[in-house]
Amino acid sequence: MLLDFEKPITELDQKIHELSQMSSDGKIDILQDISNLQKKRDKLLHEVYENLTPFQKVQIARHTDRPHFKDYIKHMTSDFVEMSGDRLFGEDAAIIGGLARINDRTVMIMGHEKGSDIDSRLKHNFGMPLPEGYRKAQRLMRLAEQYQIPIVTIVDTAGAYPGMGAEERGQSEAIAKSIETCLSVSVPIVSIIIGEGGSGGAIAIATGNKVMMLEHAIYSVISPEGCASILWRSRDKKEEAAEAQKLTAQDLKRLDIIDQIIPEPLGGAHRDVKKTILNVKAALNKELDSLTKLSGSALKNQRAKKYLQMGKKT
Repeated sequence: MLLDFEKPITELDQKIHELSQMSSDGKIDILQDISNLQKKRDKLLHEVYENLTPFQKVQIARHTDRPHFKDYIKHMTSDFVEMSGDRLFGEDAAIIGGLARINDRTVMIMGHEKGSDIDSRLKHNFGMPLPEGYRKAQRLMRLAEQYQIPIVTIVDTAGAYPGMGAEERGQSEAIAKSIETCLSVSVPIVSIIIGEGGSGGAIAIATGNKVMMLEHAIYSVISPEGCASILWRSRDKKEEAAEAQKLTAQDLKRLDIIDQIIPEPLGGAHRDVKKTILNVKAALNKELDSLTKLSGSALKNQRAKKYLQMGKKT
């Protein structure tokens, strides 16, 4: 996936690759040229990523090569046991969840999975959950509470699925009930927004004791395109909408909506998936170490206070 503002960087990457192929035969020594190009590329990366506009961050958050939920399961956990179904209607592949170990700690981990190719995106409904996905999340949260297991949620969705079938099966009720469940369980909840945090589809499983965002992730009540269509009757105003929405991790940290920004490798998470996941794992372990020392009532009170205070900062 090529982003317009990354085109000069991509061109340098291609030149570096071409020169590397030429030097590999041992007949031509162009290591100095490669080194100079790499320094130029790194400098350009710094300049571009230090001056991103809000809508450019939206584009990065949606990048198809960013790590997905399944990547976090693979590189951050061990002994993952998936739990399927809501015990009411059926299975929803947009939200995956189950028991796993992070280091020596057992957690209930769940999150949105968008898919990485056409077939998997269709299977996972592009990460847009149906009501049964949220009811599965509620079931797993209650199970975690029963056995006093911390909950980790990984958020990456454009929003809940808005189709007729989903509405007929109670989409809004399922989202509201998930938020209520997040607020009422007596175990720690740590939520991490790794890409898109879209509307109620995100907050349904992101109402945690601690909410963290990757550096170039976004979190908003509506997409910039949707906002522009409503306010200006034109999607062409999406960049202005993104600016007005204050949807970047940096904006949300200043507003006390989130608790922490997790740094991404230079050039975004899509350039170094494993390093990104290691950064998330380190931040997650630190928060779990702190939260697991609190009693159930203290955890619930902390969550309630956290969300009641939102919007009071001027």
